[in-house]
Amino acid sequence: MFFAALLALSTHANAATYEVDASHSHVRFSIVHMTISKVRGGFGAVTGTVVYDEKNPTATTATGSVAVSTIDTAEPKRDEHLLTADFFDAIKFPDIRFASTSITATAAPAAGFDLVGNLTLHGVTKPVTFHLDPFTAEIKDPKGNFRRATHATATINRQDFGMTFSKTLDTGGFVVSDEVQIELDLELKRL
Repeated sequence: MFFAALLALSTHANAATYEVDASHSHVRFSIVHMTISKVRGGFGAVTGTVVYDEKNPTATTATGSVAVSTIDTAEPKRDEHLLTADFFDAIKFPDIRFASTSITATAAPAAGFDLVGNLTLHGVTKPVTFHLDPFTAEIKDPKGNFRRATHATATINRQDFGMTFSKTLDTGGFVVSDEVQIELDLELKRL
């Protein structure tokens, strides 16, 4: 889905600020390869901050980033290619960033929230909507830290972000699809 800070402000007295626990959070993606299978990957360095008000969850704000250089698709040669100008151009655009702009509650069957924000990828900023599961209840870990978690998904078109590399197959279709599915598992620690 993608995060150098999930940072936000809230005017509600019950709001708490959480940082993303990078060692217990994951940013993953999948994309169709040659029209027949999915390639999956992720990023190893995610940072961010979420301001969450349990009494008014629609006041939630978030910002975050991932370091593109930490991409991992379990195939080193593919990862090297993804870092080049054909795809992420990691030297020129080292981070993927997200900053929320609004959040609304959603009803069944996908109860939770739609978190809208600006995603900056490959030097292009576009609005993207992440569907967030309801935040878990806050728990206290063995070290006395307060934590909660959420899961989020989004779908983007990589062409919208200037990532246009692909080759046409003789049988039709492309080596790499345009649609990218993003999935976030975020464990948050209260500051």
